[in-house]
Amino acid sequence: MERRQPVSAIGSVVKLIQEFNKLPGIGIKTAQRLAFHLIRMPSEDSSSLANAIIEMKNSIETCTMCQNITDFSPCNICNNPSRNNKTICVVEEPLDVLAIERTGSYFGLYHVLNGCISPTNGIGPDELTIKLLLERLRLSSEKANGNIEEIILATNSNLEGEATSMYLQQLMQPLGYKITRIARGLPTGAELEYADETTIAKAMEGRYTL
Repeated sequence: MERRQPVSAIGSVVKLIQEFNKLPGIGIKTAQRLAFHLIRMPSEDSSSLANAIIEMKNSIETCTMCQNITDFSPCNICNNPSRNNKTICVVEEPLDVLAIERTGSYFGLYHVLNGCISPTNGIGPDELTIKLLLERLRLSSEKANGNIEEIILATNSNLEGEATSMYLQQLMQPLGYKITRIARGLPTGAELEYADETTIAKAMEGRYTL
């Protein structure tokens, strides 16, 4: 009896699965399900998804002030005169800004580091936006009534987040700023983007001076 040869997968499908597999939290099985779901989708729906991705990549930029992602710069938070410009909340990722904004309990400004210090992953202070933060503080101090009164360190409560927070504290404390750290409400190892609004609000309320 002749042995049947295995049917090779279509190259374009394999490539799509590989691209999905590069996304955070997407394993190979999930990538396969997503790829075959797209195959079964109507052409107009898959085209709409592809166009949305391309449009997003072409229109999104980085806010020149806070380094958050935005459609225009300065972003709508930095450009909002009703925000408290005496306080800057330092977070790791743009998703952390969204998480804090959902609480409706914080009305200051932000600075996005776009990551955290992680020597095991080859990420040091120079790979983050720390220099831009220091320059922002310097420019603010030169403006009339523009001095920052408080810097809130809202990095994640894991090893890398704590190391980043400690580094920033040591860097900025000699400059005379009031530096606080979010505390109560977030368990050790928790990430802001996955915490609920009440937990984040409690962590902001319970911040302590470093």
